[in-house]
Amino acid sequence: MAPADASAGWLRGALPLCVAAALAEGDRHGYALVRRLADQGLGTVRGGALYPVLARMESDGAVESRWEAGDGGPGRKVYRLTDTGRERLREEIARWQEFSHAMDGLVGQADRELS
Repeated sequence: MAPADASAGWLRGALPLCVAAALAEGDRHGYALVRRLADQGLGTVRGGALYPVLARMESDGAVESRWEAGDGGPGRKVYRLTDTGRERLREEIARWQEFSHAMDGLVGQADRELS
């Protein structure tokens, strides 16, 4: 497996957390979410991965959406993190930090063994 393939797999698993974190910064439409994640160094997220995540988050009550008129073009759907979504994000951040700490320990030890 190539490194790019591995990081894409990691992103798929963490995409709901990434989307919620980006929406915590403010309301965004889909393309703005894709750009934000790319700007953060997470690579290109395709609509086929993003929109099902947003739909699940919306059906779970973590996200709300609204249509806004486009600037000279078609309208676009804008997503907003709900209060429920913010609470879940707080919980997921705590879980992520625990997981990340555990991974840092394991991978750090492996790195030392390989050096």
